Amino acid sequence: MTRIGRPRRFDPWVVLVPVVALAAGLLFATSSTTAQGTDLRGGEVTELSALIEERDSTVAGQQAELAALQQQVQALTDLAASRNGEVAAVQQEAAPGVGSAGLAELTGPGLAIALDDAPRTSAGTTPTEGNPDNLVIHQSDVQAVVNALWAADADGVAIMGQRLISTSAVICVGPTLLLHGRTYSPPYVVTAVGDADEMRDELAASPGVQVFQEAADAYGLTFDVEEQDKLTLPAYDGALDMQYARVG
Repeated sequence: MTRIGRPRRFDPWVVLVPVVALAAGLLFATSSTTAQGTDLRGGEVTELSALIEERDSTVAGQQAELAALQQQVQALTDLAASRNGEVAAVQQEAAPGVGSAGLAELTGPGLAIALDDAPRTSAGTTPTEGNPDNLVIHQSDVQAVVNALWAADADGVAIMGQRLISTSAVICVGPTLLLHGRTYSPPYVVTAVGDADEMRDELAASPGVQVFQEAADAYGLTFDVEEQDKLTLPAYDGALDMQYARVG
């Protein structure tokens, strides 16, 4: 009799093992092609390390550049401080010259001198006796007083609150005084800061002031000298360039 065997059971591993082996082979082949003979994970680490080294080099260069700039800033700061010190020294050295030149306000003891025309009569007219020119203040009178004050080494002189400098000119235009482009009417007030005794002595010794003093005594002109403990002369605020005539 022929013996009929039992049918064999289906084993899934028989099919899965070849499939897994085939997939693994494909994966290895793909990795080999992509890496082209290099280590993929090792390549990533190498690129990151190179990036870090490049960044460190850049930072080091920037720090060196910053240090150089800081040195330049410090050098410029030291130079500026030195220049400021030199400027301050020059300003301090030039301060007396600025004051005597009339370019700075001046305060100190001195004299206030008033000069005025002869007083008018009750009718409002001037006395008619003698020459009428003897009854008014002239340019020479004001100039004689100013010259005497300068001769006494006055620290500063002003007329009607206008500070005088080396180029100031005292000019009379009719019955008025022209000074620094402005006109003033009498009484004229001359103020000077300096040694009051020396200025009084120079006023007494000046021939021009003596002539004016005699006219004042004879015709009633005002010549009043008053000593003051504190006078303030303003700084000269006009133009410093020379004014001269030009051909028309």
